[in-house]
Amino acid sequence: MSVKLREARPEDAERCGRICYEAFRTINAEHNFPPDIPTPEMGIGLLSMMIAHPGFHAIVAERNGVVIGSNVLDERNEIAGVGPITVDPQGQNAGVGRLLMQHVIERAKPFAGVRLVQAAFHNRSLSLYTKLGFDPREPLSCVQGTPFAQQIPGFTVRKAIETDLAACDAVCRLVHGHTRSGEVADAIQSGNAQVVLRDDRITGYSTGIAFFSHAVGERNEDVQALIAAAHAFHGPGFLVPTRNAALLRWCLDRGLRIVQPMTLMSIGRYAEPRGAWLASISY
Repeated sequence: MSVKLREARPEDAERCGRICYEAFRTINAEHNFPPDIPTPEMGIGLLSMMIAHPGFHAIVAERNGVVIGSNVLDERNEIAGVGPITVDPQGQNAGVGRLLMQHVIERAKPFAGVRLVQAAFHNRSLSLYTKLGFDPREPLSCVQGTPFAQQIPGFTVRKAIETDLAACDAVCRLVHGHTRSGEVADAIQSGNAQVVLRDDRITGYSTGIAFFSHAVGERNEDVQALIAAAHAFHGPGFLVPTRNAALLRWCLDRGLRIVQPMTLMSIGRYAEPRGAWLASISY
């Protein structure tokens, strides 16, 4: 039977979440890496949130009426983010992933650009995304360990509030040339966003020091202060640009470890960052 794509519905979340868990568990185990999604419940919760949120476009692939995969496009910002894309391990290597990717690439055409992060050890996904037009932009190191929960002298880290959004946008535009306003607004509303102040001025922020979160700072020290103040590194870890050797070395010198390598890829607008940053699993 041919594969059909359709928009995801709330009742698809359990099936899609279990496939998400199984797909990541299978490929990571083959390469002796811990799973990105450690439990089926986490996968179900993640897909439930994305399907229900108006800022995400979620689709499923069906064969003979049975859901065999899904993909999500984060549409909250001027740059769109892809993922998670997963296909049932029993139905992989049959073109389903390509169909799911082609759909979101077409959907993302009105955006200034579209980005994703893939596991660097996964040669098949790297090959597929490259053939579909994505350019490798930045090697990333997923870092994990025991949080410090400390304030660095000279820096103040506090919870972000709604009136901080403009300052956060200004830092992101300075570093990346674009903002991530939709994500930051959601993180402020949920209570997960933090800002760092240096000389009584916001010089960086994070939506969490976590796999699904990002951070931006004018200097390495701003991002270091955000990392140091975090009480948890949720998920597999947080994503440090590997070429920022000073920031990565700072993490390693404090007992954190590299869990796995990843790759940031993009289509459309991309500017070399002009400051310090941590990627999310979207970009």
